Order: sequence, then C-alpha cells, then structure tokens
Amino acid sequence: MKKINLRITFIEGILGTSPGNEDIYRDYIGTKAPDATTIEDEVEAIGTEGVIEKGMTIFPRDENGNPFLYDYQIKGFFKDACGMLTRIKTSESAKLKAYKKIIDGLVFAEPRAIPLNLSEGIGICQRPLRAQTAQGERVALSISEEASAGTYIEFSVTLYDDAHEKALREWLDYGVMRGIGQWRNSGKGRFAWEELDA
Repeated sequence: MKKINLRITFIEGILGTSPGNEDIYRDYIGTKAPDATTIEDEVEAIGTEGVIEKGMTIFPRDENGNPFLYDYQIKGFFKDACGMLTRIKTSESAKLKAYKKIIDGLVFAEPRAIPLNLSEGIGICQRPLRAQTAQGERVALSISEEASAGTYIEFSVTLYDDAHEKALREWLDYGVMRGIGQWRNSGKGRFAWEELDA
C-alpha cells in the first residue's frame, strides 16, 4: 500500500457540477452517491441559498461557505483518463483489466471534501449546449459557477497495490490535456500536478 500526497493547480477554470436545485440533487444525483447515508450531507453542502438560477451548476460548500470537490470526483477523473488511455496499447492503463473496478476498490482519494483554494472569487460560465436530435438541432444555455485558473487543491491518494502507481501518474499527466468537471472538451478543468512531501 502506498499513499501519495498531491497538489493539482488548475491551468484553466474548473466548473461546478452540483445542481443548484436541491430537489434535483436529492431525487436523482444524491441517490447515485457512493454511500446513500451521505445524501443529506451532500444536499446540505450544495447550499442553495443565494443561487441565482435553479438550472445553474455550483460547487458544494462547507459549513463556512468555502467551495470544495468531493473525493469521488477525483476518482471519476481517474476513470475517464484511464478509459481513454486504454486505447494506447503501450500505456500503463492498457495493462489494467476491469479498470473501473480497480479504481473503485483499490484507489482512494481523501479527504472526502477537498477544499478549492481559490486564486480569485467564484465566477460564472455561460455556454450554449448543442445536440443533434431526431427533431433536428437543439440549443440550450447552460450556466455554471467557475473557479478560475490558478485555483488549487491538495489531497492524498492511497493505492492498495503499489503496481498501480505508474498508471496513477499517467492519469495525472493526462490532466493537462483533459481536466476534471464539466465541459472538459473545451479545456475546462485542465491542470498541472506535483507530488508533495508526506
């Protein structure tokens, strides 16, 4: 088992992913939480007071109003990165069979709530969403809170199998190209990383 302490510094803004509408969160997204007993904590953390628009996605907040990311968002990034990198047959990720189970059961980020150390205040990102449907092209407006470039997070990753360290480093390196959170294809959430002392 190995524990690695990390700092991720966002080189592009990162968008909030929690719905500002607490009912949407409770009825759908909260039920997908890793531990159903945490739903009420997560609903409380989105702090819907002060949300400008019900359709806006936001960052969850701690009891002092500070924004954070959940640990499972980091694991979600690992799965996304690993899934793409498995397409490169010479990559470390391609060596992992059933990579989602490996990440779920053997790779852990902590703490559960990872504070965003903001470089500036929280901003807003509006963008059009386009979709090709059977009825033709549809366009909608999406709005999210955005933490600006220069914001950083510090957390640790515990690997239950030391053999996964090379893959972890590969996923983190991939973060400079494809980030965490919403609208990753535009470059949002891209980051640089560094290992911190224990």
